[in-house]
Amino acid sequence: MKAFDIEELEARRAANGRPMLEFLREKSMSLALYTLPPGGPDPQHPHGEAEVYCVTAGRAQIRVGDEDRPVGPGSVVFVPARTEHHFHSILETLIVLVVFAPPRNGH
Repeated sequence: MKAFDIEELEARRAANGRPMLEFLREKSMSLALYTLPPGGPDPQHPHGEAEVYCVTAGRAQIRVGDEDRPVGPGSVVFVPARTEHHFHSILETLIVLVVFAPPRNGH
């Protein structure tokens, strides 16, 4: 069994000094924890993989294509591959579980 704790993953992510920590990679998908500070920028660009964002903490807006939507704990957002998207108007530290399918390129 592979099981994870968000608080432990966040501590590992913070220790590496990067906004994203990939913590699982399988043939069909990969998982990462992504954290952005209040008021901070989201440096993302379109990816070749589809993504699912599961917000575990924080409040912000997400733009996917030309649509904006508020997100907070419990929000789940699907982003098709090669679609422009980013978080913005981050009000509280945003902690997001990200599922990439297929696995994220260039971990």
